[in-house]
Amino acid sequence: MTFPSILLIAVGLSMDAFAVSVCKGLKMRKIDYGKTLLIGLFFGGFQAIMPLIGWLIGLKFQRFIERYDHWVAFLLLAIIGGKMIYESFKPDDDDDDPSFSISELFVLAVATSIDALAVGIAFAMFREVNILYSISVIGSITFILSVAGVAIGNRFGSVYKNKAELAGGIILVLLGLKILLEHLGLVRTVF
Repeated sequence: MTFPSILLIAVGLSMDAFAVSVCKGLKMRKIDYGKTLLIGLFFGGFQAIMPLIGWLIGLKFQRFIERYDHWVAFLLLAIIGGKMIYESFKPDDDDDDPSFSISELFVLAVATSIDALAVGIAFAMFREVNILYSISVIGSITFILSVAGVAIGNRFGSVYKNKAELAGGIILVLLGLKILLEHLGLVRTVF
């Protein structure tokens, strides 16, 4: 898998964390750099750990689904992306609870990285995926976008939250379609 593909997956996966980070930024009267970095570390760390766990699970079951791996990857990415697209149109039910705790961050980090677990399972289907490189890119991009999300939320408000989730969903669906079409030989590898 090439760097542009991994980068697009990383951006797509990080959109949930970005959206939550925007909400966290909305609730800060003034940017707290310590909390901002902690948010980035939690979200980036979980987005890196979950694909690794998914990859390990996928390796266990690889021989059972090898004939259908491209369909599995397509379906996982399409479902995850479709869910993100659907949720981008739902009204924001976020309350203005200004609380901030490690346990809350833990729950949010797990919730926003479940999709990354499924992507890790899809990674196990492809021999060319360097998992350590991939999770490093995913974790780093999520960290950067989460920190940026807090700053954007604090500065500009909730205007970008749903748009970010919509963009992330579209990216994941298109990547799943790309994997499927390449495997079926209907298109050649673009990136």
